[in-house]
Amino acid sequence: MGRILAIDYGRKRTGLAVTDPLQIIANALDTVPTHTLMDYVKSYAAANAVDAIVIGMPLQMDGLPSESYTYIRPFVEKLRKEMPAMRIELFDERFTSRLALRAMIDGGVPKKRRREDKGLVDRISATIILQGYLDSRDNHLTNK
Repeated sequence: MGRILAIDYGRKRTGLAVTDPLQIIANALDTVPTHTLMDYVKSYAAANAVDAIVIGMPLQMDGLPSESYTYIRPFVEKLRKEMPAMRIELFDERFTSRLALRAMIDGGVPKKRRREDKGLVDRISATIILQGYLDSRDNHLTNK
């Protein structure tokens, strides 16, 4: 069984999270400049067994794609072309940035570190997306 890689795509930088090999726990992985994301993902997948890639899908409250999906869609399309054998799924990312900020505050991350380490919220957001994906998958399996 391979890992699941999650992507919280941003215009400048992108947060990444990954599961353990048994696909039980989501862990923050890295934050990379978005212009290097494709190379990073391909390199990571080549060096590690990756079963799927989950990309945060920005949705509005009514469930329709948000305006920011217009800059995520080209990346998703290119990723599907460059890695045709890889399972790529989109997963609702509403509120993940707020949840990530709340988690940092609740976890005692000092305000100075939150300001200086801008990638921290991206990594935590990717982890929240991945954990949500795992939870929804587990709920789906237990409700069958």
